[in-house]
Amino acid sequence: MGVSSSVKRMLVGRPLDTSRLGETLLPKRLALPIFCSDPLSSVAYATEEILLILALGGVGLLHLAWYAAAAIVFLLVVVIASYRQTCHAYPGGGGAYVVSAENLGPTAALTAASALLVDYVLTVAVSVVSGVAAITSAVPSLAPHQVALSVCFVVLLTVMNLRGVRESGRIFAIPTYGFVCVIYLMFAFAAVRLATGATIRAESADLPLHATGTYAGIAVVLLALRAFASGCTALTGVEAISNGVPAFQKPKSRNAANTLAAMGLLSVTMFVGITALAMTYRVHVAAVPTQLGLPAGATPSTALAQIARATFGNADLLFYLVQAFTAGVLVLAANTAFNGFPMLASILARDRYAPRQLYNRGDRLVYSNGVVLLALAAVALIVAFDAQLTRLIQLYIIGVFVSFTLSQAGMVKHWRKVLATPEGRDDRRRIHRSLAINAVGATLTGLVLVIVLITKFTHGAWLVVIAMPVLFFGMKGVRRHYDQVAREIAVGPDARPPRPSRHHAFVLVSRVQAPTLKAIGFAQALRPDTLTALTVAADEDAEGLREQWTAYDLGVPLTIIDSPYREVVGPVLAHVRETAEADSGAMVSVVIPEYIVGRWWEVPLHNQNALRLKARLLFMPGVTVIDVPYRLRSARQPVLNRRTG
Repeated sequence: MGVSSSVKRMLVGRPLDTSRLGETLLPKRLALPIFCSDPLSSVAYATEEILLILALGGVGLLHLAWYAAAAIVFLLVVVIASYRQTCHAYPGGGGAYVVSAENLGPTAALTAASALLVDYVLTVAVSVVSGVAAITSAVPSLAPHQVALSVCFVVLLTVMNLRGVRESGRIFAIPTYGFVCVIYLMFAFAAVRLATGATIRAESADLPLHATGTYAGIAVVLLALRAFASGCTALTGVEAISNGVPAFQKPKSRNAANTLAAMGLLSVTMFVGITALAMTYRVHVAAVPTQLGLPAGATPSTALAQIARATFGNADLLFYLVQAFTAGVLVLAANTAFNGFPMLASILARDRYAPRQLYNRGDRLVYSNGVVLLALAAVALIVAFDAQLTRLIQLYIIGVFVSFTLSQAGMVKHWRKVLATPEGRDDRRRIHRSLAINAVGATLTGLVLVIVLITKFTHGAWLVVIAMPVLFFGMKGVRRHYDQVAREIAVGPDARPPRPSRHHAFVLVSRVQAPTLKAIGFAQALRPDTLTALTVAADEDAEGLREQWTAYDLGVPLTIIDSPYREVVGPVLAHVRETAEADSGAMVSVVIPEYIVGRWWEVPLHNQNALRLKARLLFMPGVTVIDVPYRLRSARQPVLNRRTG
């Protein structure tokens, strides 16, 4: 086993047999942290995003946070109820893409897919950067290293997901359930203190909150809508369960729907509680420190950090416990995308809208190529935006609501089709109820999509609006390519293997050695009509080779091509092309002896002419290139060691 294989086994683990795929199915207790870590963790910053926008209008507009939070809670309940219908109707998974493909057509399906793919990349970037922000709130000295920390966390998540869904789920369960427990502990602690008459104020309550402009009339409405749109980050990741229904244990649909309901209950209560405490404690946050009267280089604490510090008072251990679990769940919230993105990419690859490599499962029965692709895209985004959450968050949730709207609209059409069947007519009451839920969901998410586009477009969301069509047309192009190749290589029912009129074979030689003899022996076994050894007189060794050839009497004629400019590749290509053109119905085979080495530093010392020749010959019509490997001792040694071991 090579060094790279040993490292891979150490990080990822031993390969799993396909027959063990059933062992990777998830019970509800593991599915919750795996698929719901994103929506559960979103409550850690959704309230803060509302307050950040309203802070632009000063203290006088912060009371609007109640209205924004109430609207978000109502929307969250509707979306969860809508996606529960999807889990039951589409147990094969795929979420918005599959629903749209079946009910709205390929254009809507690819629109939903492009929106989800962009959203998954942003989920990883935003979640990890949010987690790092929670860490730097507790340890400000780490603030200058946010980019490096974020990249390290993405790499860690990638390795954990490559090990397998079930195995990573056990690890992810700890911070997810820990976060839920400490948030409810904080609520209980706050309730006791407030009930006993304590006055609790956030550390920022007395800081001046300077308005960045004058807001009145329509400007206030637009600011409130923008705050609502930013707070809708609480809905991110809700669709992940509907995408991953096949990963649940049986009964899959019911388990997925119940897990979704549990996630909704936890998300709603935590979001309401955090918002209530933020308003009670008068938490002030601002994207620009100077708006709070702080120095320009200061790093203000997050809203949740201020709430925890104020709630627990002198109990520093509990405060740091909240920050630790918050950081953990925010980082691991990216795991929702690490499960959703590869699965969606696999479905797209199955439908020939993405490269086929994304369809295959890796050693640990996960879609490892999709995992790695997602990680690379997220790292690029984090580096490009310098791990600044306020910049990344502006790109967020547009893709979410595009997929929400298309998915729910598709479900409306699905239920209408079901009503037209005998089974649907026998169960009209239930079908009408499901149709109504999805219709309300489609209407509300479509309205929110318009609000999000209007309020976020000029603040950076235009990048997502560009990225989605790029992905859309890219997937169209991939499908067009696969369709074209399928047509090109298709054969009729009476097709038979073509037989060339003649077969000319060339063996490239430089001197009489063991690799040369092996290549000639292989070429003779092909029984070509003509067999010629071919060499280029690029130096004075050509005559020596002629003498060797005559002395060994190998029974194969030797052709020496003159090369006054000492070039090797060009003369061989010209000679092969002349042969192919002179006998247009014939097959020309070029047999190349090639050294196989076992050490990395030996690779650049051999086969350079062979590599260049192959790269050019592969594109020459009527020519077949054949490698005849000759393994040197360094390449045979690992095999011998394994046998003797």
